[in-house]
Amino acid sequence: MNSQALIHSIIQRIATGPELSKNIELEEASAAMSAILNGEIDEVQSAIFLIALRMKRETIEENFGILDALIKATDVQQTDVEDLIDLGDPYSGYNRSIPISAFLPPLLAELGLPTVIHGLDGVTPKFGLTHKHINRVLGNNTELSVIEAKEQLGRDKKGWVYLDQSRYCAPLHDLLPLRNKVVKRTVINTVESLIGPIKGQRTHSILGFVHKPYPPIYAALTARAGFDTSLVIRGVEGGVVPSLRQKGLMISYVGDKEKARVEIDPKAMGIQQELRAIVFPQYLSVDNKTALAEHTVTLGKAALSGERGMFYDGLVCTTSLILWHLEKFKYLSDAAEHVREVLDSGLVLNRL
Repeated sequence: MNSQALIHSIIQRIATGPELSKNIELEEASAAMSAILNGEIDEVQSAIFLIALRMKRETIEENFGILDALIKATDVQQTDVEDLIDLGDPYSGYNRSIPISAFLPPLLAELGLPTVIHGLDGVTPKFGLTHKHINRVLGNNTELSVIEAKEQLGRDKKGWVYLDQSRYCAPLHDLLPLRNKVVKRTVINTVESLIGPIKGQRTHSILGFVHKPYPPIYAALTARAGFDTSLVIRGVEGGVVPSLRQKGLMISYVGDKEKARVEIDPKAMGIQQELRAIVFPQYLSVDNKTALAEHTVTLGKAALSGERGMFYDGLVCTTSLILWHLEKFKYLSDAAEHVREVLDSGLVLNRL
């Protein structure tokens, strides 16, 4: 069946209303997504495909098929790093709170855990402040190829890197205009941060979630994408940094098997905050991305130099969760104390 006949058949089945829509096979979802990435399907039919899948709710097989197509279109590189951390924050960014997670990579690298964080400039539905905006202000090259990015992760190198979607999966990045016209979140938003363009000897996906059904879905997808483990954290705005005020949840997986489900208690890690996250200053709107990124960098550098506060505590909290997940520490409180020692040393600021 050629691409036109395939997409015609698929749309007939998935776009027939809430009760009559039918699921499609994994191979069909993969073939249709590949045809879209290759420019073989026009914008109208591509949009209908994505919207109809979301309206009927994607099955795990359909998610697998979309992911398989994206991986097939991705430049995936292998590195000899023993344990590589892959931070999968939402690509649509933050539109209410400061993304503390942007400063996790140099901290994790200083702790002996090379880290890659990835994203893009902006995408529906939030068009928020992204890691690309922040890394531009930091003066990092946000247009590295996957091979160039991999080199930064090697032994005795920088130890962390930002990698842009335009460089690791250009066909997917080329769909941004279409995705922005669709307006709403689609299956692409679910799977694009789970591709893993760089793999280590062991690779660990760190993800955030908001809605309860997503952790096992993410675990199944990361296992299919070749990650060895995943840690899924209920985080602010769907990111990897949990609330600093109230108890939260994290779920640790090995492959797609749940290893542990743990309540996150900030107070047990010595964190006492009255707010759950750092909100945007009133004088800065989400439309002024450069100013917001500069504000974030100022706060981040202060935290990396040992200045106590919410940014510092956010770094301590999330890093401790990751260290526990990798079995570097048995107790989160011990992990938190170690992270504070490293932050207070000033070494992380030098690495930045």
